[in-house]
Parts: sequence; C-alpha cells; structure tokens
Amino acid sequence: MKSYREMTKEELQQEYEAMKQEYRKFQGMSLNLNMARGKPCKEQLDLSLGLMDALNSDADMCSEDGTDCRNYGVLTGIPECKRLIGDMMENDPDNIIIFGNSSLNVMFDMVSRAYSHGIMGNTPWCKLDKVKWLCPVPGYDRHFRITEYFGFEMITVPMTPQGPDMDMVEELVSSDPAVKGIWCVPKYSNPQGYSYSDETVLRFANLKPAAPDFRIFWDNAYGVHHLYPDPAKQDHLIEILGACKAAGHPDLVYKFASTSKITFPGSGIAAMATSENNLTDIKKTLTCQTIGHDKLNQLRHVRFFGDFAGMQRHMQKQADIIRPKFEAVEEIFDKNLSGLDIGTWTKPNGGYFISFDAMDGCAKEIVDKAKKAGVTLTGAGATWPYGKDPHDSNIRIAPTYPPLSDLRTAAELFTICVRLVSAEKLLQEM
Repeated sequence: MKSYREMTKEELQQEYEAMKQEYRKFQGMSLNLNMARGKPCKEQLDLSLGLMDALNSDADMCSEDGTDCRNYGVLTGIPECKRLIGDMMENDPDNIIIFGNSSLNVMFDMVSRAYSHGIMGNTPWCKLDKVKWLCPVPGYDRHFRITEYFGFEMITVPMTPQGPDMDMVEELVSSDPAVKGIWCVPKYSNPQGYSYSDETVLRFANLKPAAPDFRIFWDNAYGVHHLYPDPAKQDHLIEILGACKAAGHPDLVYKFASTSKITFPGSGIAAMATSENNLTDIKKTLTCQTIGHDKLNQLRHVRFFGDFAGMQRHMQKQADIIRPKFEAVEEIFDKNLSGLDIGTWTKPNGGYFISFDAMDGCAKEIVDKAKKAGVTLTGAGATWPYGKDPHDSNIRIAPTYPPLSDLRTAAELFTICVRLVSAEKLLQEM
C-alpha cells in the first residue's frame, strides 16, 4: 500500500471506511487487555520463585563477615551483596550502598536531601530562587514526577539514538548555575530503548557545570536486560563512574540500579554507586534515616544467584520469555504500518519498551480509541514532563506483561487505531 500522503482524497476515504469496519470488529470482541506499564509477566516472576526457598528457618542467617542478618546494623549492605550488585553495575563494591527495594525511592531521597540540606555544603535547593532540571524526552514519567513534586523547572532535551542532545546539555549545564541535575536512562532507555553512545558518555563525564552541586542522575535500570543472547545484538556502555574519574570529575554522578525487573518488583534490591566524596556526604543523612536496610533480602538474593554469572543465566531465561513478544509487536507494526508514512517505532535490543511516534496531534486519539475497544495503553503525554507532549505524537508500548496471543491482538488493534486516526486527520486537512 502506498503512503497515506500520496493517496487521493477518494483513496484515503476508502481506507478510512475500511479501517472503521476493522475497528468495529475489535469493538465486538469485548477485549480487556492492559499494556499500560512495563511489568514482568507471570512466567518471568515464576523464574524467581526459588528466591523464596533461598532462606528458611534452618538456614545460616550470617553473612560472610559473620554479621547476623536478622539483627540491626550494616548501613551500606552486607559484603557479598555489595559484590554481587557491584558486578551487575560494573562498580567497585566499596563505592556502593545497598538500599531497600526501590531505586525510584532512592532517587527521590537524593533529590530530597539536596533540597533540604544541600550537597557537600552547598546551599540547600529549597533556599534558592529557582532550581532547573534537564529532562531528556521522551523519558520516564516517574522521574519527571519527582522533579515536578519539588517544584523544579523542567527543561526538555531531545533524545537521539545516541542519547540526549549533548550540545544542548553542555550549553545549559555550563552556563546556568540554576541547572542542578539531569535524568538519564542510559541503557535501553525508557521508552525508546536507545543506549548512549561512547561519545555521549564521555561528554557527560567531561561536563563543566556552572553549579558545583550539579549531579547526573544515571538510572541504569536496564543494565542487564538484553533481549538477545548474541553479544553483537547487545548494547554496551562505557562505565560512567570510571569515565568521570578519568576526566577529573569523580563526584559528578549518582548511579542507580535495582533488581526490580530481575527478581520480584517491590521485593528486590536497590543500590547506588558514586564517588567516595559523595558517599561520605550521603552517609551523614543516611545514618539519621536508617540503621540498615533489609539484610535478609540481600542474603536471599546472594544465595539465590550465587554470583553475577548466575544472574546473567537468569536474565537469559527472562529474555527467552519476552523476546518473542517484542518481535511479535515489531512484526505486526511492520506488516500493517510500513510504507504508510503515518508512524515510526523503535526496535530495541533490550529493556522493556518500544516507542511509537504517530503523526503530530494523533497520540491521544489513538490511545483513546484503543481503550474504547478494550486495550489500555500508557497515557499519551506520559513520556513528557507535566504529562504534556507538545507534539501529541509519542506513545509508549509495553509488550512484556500480556500473554503472547493477547499481545498480538492488542498490536493488531493498535495499528488499526493508528491508521484510522491518521486517515481521519489527513482527510480533515484536505
């Protein structure tokens, strides 16, 4: 089929009527499918059931240094867990703090600490006239909610397949002391599945901020979430802490990760890696906040995986479950939308999302039509600060949770909605 933009009005009207007929068929199927969030499916969660058996009442509850994990203490995490997570994050265990179950919670706390007490003796952000924050778009809605909650001015930075527009980042960071941070999902980004290029990582490491308390919030949420076993089809990053240290800016970054999409979301382990100076600063307030996080959960994860190689084998099993889902969506999009010039989509090598860009002004209507036919998608606009996509074009597709058969149905319906809304828009313009 030729491009919608090359069709005559009569051809486009015929296409519109045909899509209305197809859409009515889906409406008659009484669907109730949800693709709104990037959740692991039941089969993925089942892979971690052994975590529940890793400790029982007869187990040795002591860590390798003799700490009784049932008791108080150990502020930054037991050594074997720091080693496991350090291998996962590609960082020295001495530069890591193990937290609770949620890396998002840790990010919120880091912003809150800077807001109320400042970073390394700098003025607390709550006492400043204005705080600005850089937000690569499209991006992760829950990141944006944190900085919106604190009342920061969020400045959008366009994402490219190589990462954020670094010309813009460098200009804003170096020229404006009110710019205090940037959100980054550097590997298999949410929602596009892009991974930062070597050049982008090195430019981040070489930033020269006007604000001494500027920090890069480096959320490596999908660091081990490859879809393909072939290393040639896996994305790899330059490690940011090492790059910052080599560039002479060791304190520039807070790096976050968790096992939320590795074991059980809500019952995993969150961690942060950063410089010695930052760790010293963080511990001053962390000691007021907690005596120590859940060491039994830390021990449980270590006993379950054994080591990082065990975690990698576990993630290969996860990939085998979700890879066919990504490939199914991409196949249906290719079959139903390629060549029509009404949308583009990413084909990531890992992570949890596919990003779809419709024609400007169409995303909300596409999502609405899908919902009326029984498929719930992430709300249009969610991938932008304040939930407002100025182009009304980006839609985040989350393929992991539904069963494959349901996912195929949802993807078929989605393409019908795209074609229907796009044809209607072009006819109105004619």
